Amino acid sequence: MSTASGAGTSTVHFVRHGEVHNPNRVLYGRLPGFGLSELGHRMAQGIAEHFALRAEAGRPVHHLVSSPLQRAQETIAPLAERLELPVSIEPRVIEAENRFEGMSDIRSHLRDPRIWPWLRNPLRPSWGEPYAAQASRMLAAAKDLSDNAVAEHGDGAEVVVVSHQLPIWVTRLWAEERPLAHDPRRRECSLTSITSLHIGPDGVEALSYEEPNQELLRDAVALPGA
Repeated sequence: MSTASGAGTSTVHFVRHGEVHNPNRVLYGRLPGFGLSELGHRMAQGIAEHFALRAEAGRPVHHLVSSPLQRAQETIAPLAERLELPVSIEPRVIEAENRFEGMSDIRSHLRDPRIWPWLRNPLRPSWGEPYAAQASRMLAAAKDLSDNAVAEHGDGAEVVVVSHQLPIWVTRLWAEERPLAHDPRRRECSLTSITSLHIGPDGVEALSYEEPNQELLRDAVALPGA
């Protein structure tokens, strides 16, 4: 692990957003207008409760950050209200670009020869933003957020960032020094899960993962583009 940070230690918690209302099962990617479902709002409340309890136990959150997309902002809103903190919008933690965005029933489209060039290199991947580019922008954002939090609040500062599954997952793969190419079915990054980067003066020193809303996951719909 590398990507050196400033002096002091911090934790940047990457939270995946809650379940999205998507009855047509569209791969929504960066499209506007996709907000949380009723279950997703309950998940957002669960995340607010989780971090509020940590604050009461002496582990306060100092900065709140969100992807520009609606589902991320709706996920962090209850936490912002609970902690009485403002939310900063960070474009670098947005969902990955994807040429299949806006489509549903992706398998049926795979029979169209016009899109076959998109599939020429699944290791990059050729149908969207390269995995390496996603990890790079997420890590750059994490470094800046860490440096700012430590500068303002000192050693042990904590930041919560609501982002999206794929960028969070490839950032974890990088931190664990694993190949970025992967099977999407094997991602460990459930709805409103928390992937935490523990950052020291020399960069990312450790990583942890937890699922505060595990009891709600059994009722969630597996949606594309989440």
